[in-house]
Amino acid sequence: MAVVETERHGQVLVVRMNRPERLNALNHEMRTELARIWTEFRHDPELEVAILTGTGRGFCAGEDMKESLAEGTPGGRRPAQEDPFNAGTLEKPVIAAVNGFAMGGGFMLVERTDLRVAATTAVFEVSEAKRWLLGGYNHGHLANMPFPVAMEMAMGFRFTAERFYQLGFVNRLVEPDAVLDSALEMARHLLTLPPAARVNTVHMMRRMRPAPTPAQQNLAAALHEHGAKSDLIESRAAFAEKRAPRFKGWNDPKDRFNLPRMEGE
Repeated sequence: MAVVETERHGQVLVVRMNRPERLNALNHEMRTELARIWTEFRHDPELEVAILTGTGRGFCAGEDMKESLAEGTPGGRRPAQEDPFNAGTLEKPVIAAVNGFAMGGGFMLVERTDLRVAATTAVFEVSEAKRWLLGGYNHGHLANMPFPVAMEMAMGFRFTAERFYQLGFVNRLVEPDAVLDSALEMARHLLTLPPAARVNTVHMMRRMRPAPTPAQQNLAAALHEHGAKSDLIESRAAFAEKRAPRFKGWNDPKDRFNLPRMEGE
């Protein structure tokens, strides 16, 4: 069984993550396959719009922590050929059809799409804070949401699809069995637009979105190195073993009062 399945609906490509037994968690095989599919989509002259969705109860549960723990690379950077979705390079609109849980890296996949349809039963969470990491700073949700909402997200609170619809993060809220049909309806509308207008609008709109500055990204990278990395390993182990984590905090207690600063502070 393929970990990612694709279907062509005329000029629309449906990309379906297909590890339902793991809530479509991103393992090495799925990341590599998604990267390959997005590259082919970008260069296929017969395809103009893509829809990203999942099989089963999950859209995507984020990183496959059991695999990354076994490999010794939890939360680590992945090579470019394993980028599961780099929307900025596609130059074609992508619609998220969120059928279920969108957690951690799964939430980031939704955040990087252009339009979003969500089932009323979908659940969203930025999970990184629970795993010691900084959550989503480099994807811009802090810059694209009201500050209290972004803080709530960064601290690992869960959001219902209805709340995200009210906040404007989701375009359409539909019953679970209507998610893909609603996304296809949006895709068909996009196909009625003049091709150059559609491509140019996507290109421009993506560049108008607020994004972290280089100084903010540098600070986030410094903070990532500042904490106790043993807590990152412990969080993965606790998850895999289905127990509460036993966090130790900073390697040196003085570090909590000596946080890295942003350039110019």
